[in-house]
Amino acid sequence: HSHEHTHSHDHDHDHGHTHSHDHTHDHEHTHTHDHDHDHAHHHHHHHDHRSYKDIVRLIEEADFSQQVKDTALKIFKKIGEAEGHIHGVPLENVHFHEVGAVDSIIDIIGAAILIHQLEISVIKSSPIPVGTGKIRIDHGIYPVPAPATLEILKGIPIEHSEVRFELTTPTGAAIIAVLAEEFCSIPSMKVNSIGYGAGTKTFKDRPNVVRVIIGE
Repeated sequence: HSHEHTHSHDHDHDHGHTHSHDHTHDHEHTHTHDHDHDHAHHHHHHHDHRSYKDIVRLIEEADFSQQVKDTALKIFKKIGEAEGHIHGVPLENVHFHEVGAVDSIIDIIGAAILIHQLEISVIKSSPIPVGTGKIRIDHGIYPVPAPATLEILKGIPIEHSEVRFELTTPTGAAIIAVLAEEFCSIPSMKVNSIGYGAGTKTFKDRPNVVRVIIGE
């Protein structure tokens, strides 16, 4: 099952630039297993899962700058902590679906690389539209936002939306929760450039895009 998320955030350069970034991704959910209670299941599906520690090691050993790695690890930890909290297991016992983990890691490292390439020091975001309706995950049919998304967005303003679709995934929520220091409307600025990213899902009454605004 693929899910998209959209969110926007503004960025401030050291020299006074402000940026607002939105992202849209298709994304597989991640889930955890408590292996103390689930040995048989884990053994049977051993190759379908990757542990939190494995993924941390992958990121740490990758050929990226330390800044990029630190940002990616912070974002990934945010997801791991949420999954662990929901399933009642410590972070080191959290396991992710192989496909979802690889997909998430690409999104997370990609976001970290781009943010550091832009040399951004301050990020601001609009409130997060989460969508509504139901989604099917491993544990059955769940309301939107998914449990991990909601856990990650604790303390962050969520925007009401009539769209019956999962607009924000755990990965998207974690990226913005770690990167943004404030959630607000677009600050006063002189706009220099604008970018859009389109999602794969088409909505009848609105564009499924994320918008990036760079200005001073």
